[in-house]
Amino acid sequence: MPRYTLPLVAVLLGGCEQVKPQTSAPSQTPAARAKPSHTLTREHASAFAKLALKGASKEYPHKPGIVFAGAADVKTPKALHPAFFGCFDWHSSVHGHWLLVRVLKAYPDLPEAKEIRAVLADHLTGANIKAEADYFSRNDAKSFERPYGWNWLLKLAEELHTFDDPDAKRWSANLKPLADVIATRYVEHFPKQTYPIRAGVHSNTAFGLSFAHDYARTVGDAKLRGAIEERAVAYFDKDHDAPARWEPDGADFLSPSLCEADLMRRVLPPAEFAAWFAKYLPGAEKGEPKNLFEPATVTDRTDPQLVHLDGLNLSRAWCMRSVLAALPKDAPARGALAASAAQHAEAGLKHIASGDYAGEHWLASFAVYMLSTPAP
Repeated sequence: MPRYTLPLVAVLLGGCEQVKPQTSAPSQTPAARAKPSHTLTREHASAFAKLALKGASKEYPHKPGIVFAGAADVKTPKALHPAFFGCFDWHSSVHGHWLLVRVLKAYPDLPEAKEIRAVLADHLTGANIKAEADYFSRNDAKSFERPYGWNWLLKLAEELHTFDDPDAKRWSANLKPLADVIATRYVEHFPKQTYPIRAGVHSNTAFGLSFAHDYARTVGDAKLRGAIEERAVAYFDKDHDAPARWEPDGADFLSPSLCEADLMRRVLPPAEFAAWFAKYLPGAEKGEPKNLFEPATVTDRTDPQLVHLDGLNLSRAWCMRSVLAALPKDAPARGALAASAAQHAEAGLKHIASGDYAGEHWLASFAVYMLSTPAP
């Protein structure tokens, strides 16, 4: 994997320290030594926007992740996916665009705002999105990016739908045909999927339903929302004593147990969720199992699988923060969840800009989403 450095982001402010490969300990500025902010600050938004902009139009290296039906499918990434061809793979491109929309919405006067708008305008055209929707409409593409990329696409669609901005309204309208195709794919597929996939990577069912549920609720898609809630209850409502002591796997970027809780807090009424969670992670009030409540260790940030664990620390943090916000004020697990969420957030935020594209093409999106969830 080639190395890509970011000389313009020597230190990501608010505690997001750039880490460069070296054998001796780096000298740190006061900003780098400071406790990181666990909300989406202007400094975070600017630094992470730079990372996303660097990858948004970078066509290579690229991992296509598609099935070639014939020679006609052997095309460049941009020819195959004219909207989402950068950031190494399709789903990372999608959530990189989500990051750009999110930070532009939060801080419209960012120094990067003009460039953000230019990239979004160039990529999210009606013609480009039609080509993307046409690809997803193919019978041989029914499983493409299922469910991880689907989930992020609907998060992007939701972010644009709720952005009161003339450009965003145009991009939202352009994106709708693709969002509609993917919403249909959800409704068609998940009633046929008898069992959930409980992996810590892209195939995870609970995470794959979570952002889609947010989208359905926000845009008022009752059919999609109902399908997701029916499947979530069927898959997970009777779960108890989650085997979280087995986590993490060596290349996880999602926690199967916490993603499930993060989905169920969306679909169950608050009192039911609190009762469900108490049975599901009964050791949570004691911070157990420890390997779930302690940040994962990353040994090589140039390895595209091992660096997944930086993402795991960020996604664990957002799940814990979101679950915490859904629990009653007197829930016994609140203290342990809050402490662990802060530890995971700090561990993850230190390594967004590692100097290697293996992590830099995607980790900023995880950081922005985590920082957008309720702070403990």
